[in-house]
Amino acid sequence: MPDTRARAPQGSPTSDVRKVAVGRGLRVGLQLALLAIALARPSVAAAETRVYLLRGWFNVFSTGMDGMAEALRAKGIDARVIGHLAWKSATEEIVSDEAAGKTLRLVFVGHSQGANNAIDMARELQSHGIAIDLLITLAPFMQNPVPANVVRAVNYYQSPGWGSALTADADFKGDLSNVNIAGEVGVFHITIDKDSRIQAQVLAAIAALPR
Repeated sequence: MPDTRARAPQGSPTSDVRKVAVGRGLRVGLQLALLAIALARPSVAAAETRVYLLRGWFNVFSTGMDGMAEALRAKGIDARVIGHLAWKSATEEIVSDEAAGKTLRLVFVGHSQGANNAIDMARELQSHGIAIDLLITLAPFMQNPVPANVVRAVNYYQSPGWGSALTADADFKGDLSNVNIAGEVGVFHITIDKDSRIQAQVLAAIAALPR
């Protein structure tokens, strides 16, 4: 039986309208699919928190740094323990990663000579326009001032005892706290990094950073 349904002639206005509608629908569908893929990807601007923990002289006494690093890694934070003599290579690593497009939220924690070199790391990165979100020093001595690229600095020291208060450059606009723990029983120069109370405060300060 012949098909008696009305058909639009080839090339008629009705046929052209249908083709345009189908084309628009495909384009809209493709745009929505691309948008969904883009939203599903992590933002390239999202900052990655990276913590460098610098040991003191001889690289053997600051074992508390290892414990704090383990606790941070358990929370999904990139924590790296290095000897204080490795501060220059660590700085070069940061500069290279930033140049490659990584956005890093940087935290430096240093004990004794490692505290001094953590400040040196911050100052070196200042020349590259890289900010340090958090700098924590444990018993530094004869250290340099904190540079202006540090957002927040916290220093634990003992007076009388070992260590000294931090000072900052004249153009420093961040937050600087010196915490004198001379009255803390059982805390000495070689135990400050292992003290559970100090460790808890260090870890809390790092955890408080936006993620």
